[in-house]
Amino acid sequence: MNKNFKRTTVTAALPYANGPVHLGHMAGVYVPADIYVRYLRLKKRDVLFVGGSDEHGVPITIRAKKEGITPQDVVDRYHKLIKDSFKEFGISFDIYSRTTSETHKEVASDFFKKLYEKGEFVEKTSEQYYDEEAKTFLADRYITGECPHCHAEGAYGDQCESCGTSLNPTDLINPKSVISGGKPSMKETKHWYLPLDKHEEWLSKWILEDHKEWRPNVYGQCKSWLDMGLQPRAVSRDLSWGIPVPLADAEGKVLYVWFDAPIGYISNTKELLPDSWETWWKDPETRLVHFIGKDNIVFHCIVFPAMLKAEGSYILPDNVPSNEFMNLEGDKISTSRNWAVWLHEYLKDFPGKQDVLRYVLTANAPETKDNDFTWKDFQAHNNSELVGIYGNFVNRALVLTHKYFEGKVPAIANLTDYDKETLAEFSSIKEKIEGYLEDFKFRYAQREAMNLARIGNKYLADTEPWKVAKTDMSRVATIMNISLQLVANLAIAFEPFLPFSSKKLRALIQVDSFEWDELGSTSLLKEGHQLSKPELLFDKIEDEEIEIQIERLRKIKEENDKMNHKANPIKPNIEFDDFLKLDMRVGTVLECVKVPKTDKLLQFKIEDGLNQRTIVSGIAEFYKPEDLVGKQVCFIANLAPRKLRGVLSEGMILSTEDSDGNLVLLQPKKEVTPGNEIK
Repeated sequence: MNKNFKRTTVTAALPYANGPVHLGHMAGVYVPADIYVRYLRLKKRDVLFVGGSDEHGVPITIRAKKEGITPQDVVDRYHKLIKDSFKEFGISFDIYSRTTSETHKEVASDFFKKLYEKGEFVEKTSEQYYDEEAKTFLADRYITGECPHCHAEGAYGDQCESCGTSLNPTDLINPKSVISGGKPSMKETKHWYLPLDKHEEWLSKWILEDHKEWRPNVYGQCKSWLDMGLQPRAVSRDLSWGIPVPLADAEGKVLYVWFDAPIGYISNTKELLPDSWETWWKDPETRLVHFIGKDNIVFHCIVFPAMLKAEGSYILPDNVPSNEFMNLEGDKISTSRNWAVWLHEYLKDFPGKQDVLRYVLTANAPETKDNDFTWKDFQAHNNSELVGIYGNFVNRALVLTHKYFEGKVPAIANLTDYDKETLAEFSSIKEKIEGYLEDFKFRYAQREAMNLARIGNKYLADTEPWKVAKTDMSRVATIMNISLQLVANLAIAFEPFLPFSSKKLRALIQVDSFEWDELGSTSLLKEGHQLSKPELLFDKIEDEEIEIQIERLRKIKEENDKMNHKANPIKPNIEFDDFLKLDMRVGTVLECVKVPKTDKLLQFKIEDGLNQRTIVSGIAEFYKPEDLVGKQVCFIANLAPRKLRGVLSEGMILSTEDSDGNLVLLQPKKEVTPGNEIK
């Protein structure tokens, strides 16, 4: 960190107020941001933590239309839910506001006008789809049609959700308006664009030369965009929901949400500090750090800096520690498919266990690559580490102190070499944790904090005070004093990561607060200091609790599979004579074995009514070979033979897929004579 900075402005990506926040958001943005801010506060550094809800854009208007309510109703509902969830989870914003506030409308409008007056925009007229019946231009998501790639119906103007291909509205076959259902026409419209190409030269130097310390995923994505060449980007759009473009000739146009939202960091700061907000955004001695997910890298590293530079009076971000994605049970989190663990639901299902989720999300943080959250892993981290290592050590130390010294910190006597080694080991922990936190390596920092508890457990196991108590109580006093100093250090080390349990631990050792600079001290608790009655710091999570969560996800997957299962597009027509060329028959399986050194291939010997033939089929993942012997299957008999893994296959066995993606053999309902043709 540059020591010349006097203060730090930390922002966390504004969650979109179109639904609740899920653990992917927490792992990617809010937990690491909160850890960093809590650390800076403990270090007595001047820091401001800014957040808020992003409340404009088309998805909100679509949800409002579906529910028969106003967009404001939608954002009011989710803003409160998100804000309350963050507060209960311990995300310690200095302010959490919203982009529908009057302050934001004023700041965003003034920002646009400043750039407009400086000539930083270019005006362009283009043709866009227009709904004649509804008398409105159509945003990409308000246009649906047939996908030109997979031919699925209902593809949106920006993406086909069946095949995942990005689209332009004009790519759609037979487009129609979501609003009226009618066919849209093309109509000219004028918009203002931020010419990113104008900023390309300084952005390249600023990022690629001046910020090589940024995370590889951030640096790499920025380099990719810069290498491709930047293009002008519209800052306005035709829509009724949003901040009106503050120009006389801009009726029916609002600021594009990508332009409006990041200004929310500034407006929220102004709302909190109306007289001193500029210090946090314009003073060169202020460090600006953005915490975001990887889908926001371009906006925070290229687009927003270009906006700030064009305005001329703002500082630029010093670091943008973006995480990759957190998946759920091996599948990408999807809000539209409800494939998520929602924060507000977690808080209801696991009351008082905020720190467990904070710990697991940090331990598995997707800092350098996508990672996976599973409920079994969540349980294992809690039971084996929080309960088995951290909680176990604290409890043993407190219980033994109450047993032998009436809950009072005993005096330290002579130190053995092993005692000195242990004290030296945990006194060096501060430097290690700080180094990782300064570099935004929160997984490693938390791991070092847990190593303190590992040191403590090993120390108690090696010294065995319960045995020594039979012969030498002064030695027991030394052991327990050292153990209790470790316990107190744990309360400091885990404060940025696990604030709730650190508070509970301080209550157990009857200390109101510690200074961060005391971390590593071997004399935090003085002789005679009274401890509270021992209580468990963490509770074991039982299998039944986890099974409930797994079953919930299983049902969601089942429902999604039913809803999303669509037949593949029909292949191009063929002539009837081409069909007659296929010889499809029923055969009886005489033998079936796995093809050696493969996972998917089975080798069949088939009675086809004339001879016996060998066919290789890729269904080994779904059937045991011994279960197929004696069964009848359908196959194509006149395919040219070909070798598969050294075995000559004389045909193709026919199968289909069930709703779970499993292959299912096509078989006659009743047994028929081998060799019968399929007609």
